[in-house]
Amino acid sequence: MNPIVKINVKNFGSMTAELYPDKAPLTVANFLNLAKDGFFEGLIFHRIIPGFMIQGGGYRADFSETDTPAIRGEFASNGFAKNDLKHQRGVLSMARTNQPNSASSQFFVMHANAPYLDGQYAAFGILTDGFDVLDKIAAVPTGRMGWFDDVPKTPVVIESVEIVEE
Repeated sequence: MNPIVKINVKNFGSMTAELYPDKAPLTVANFLNLAKDGFFEGLIFHRIIPGFMIQGGGYRADFSETDTPAIRGEFASNGFAKNDLKHQRGVLSMARTNQPNSASSQFFVMHANAPYLDGQYAAFGILTDGFDVLDKIAAVPTGRMGWFDDVPKTPVVIESVEIVEE
């Protein structure tokens, strides 16, 4: 059995995802450890781009940044060939800087297929339920704040990432 997590989002509902430790073992272990520690509670989806993705796990509602140690990027262009997950609608993947080994806690959920990301980012799971929640989040009004043009005008808060099965 693969781990199952539920991402509970205030005023939106829940998205359930199956994680794939056989494809991205370090990434899945990191995500599960952060969830167990309650790390994601109160953080926001700080980037929302309809027809692309929603990104969270790095900022609080006041836009103060969180910090966790970086992990190795488990994707093909970083020499990690066994991760063949495609960036299709519903896939969870790790956000990172231009440095391949800079992923830490920020993750994104694909709102639409983006094959150009395949092999460039560490995909590690896929939604099994909650696509309606994904669509509702992707539809929130956004604007410019700090570095980003795509910040929700009203915070989209992660209440918790609950481990349903491990």
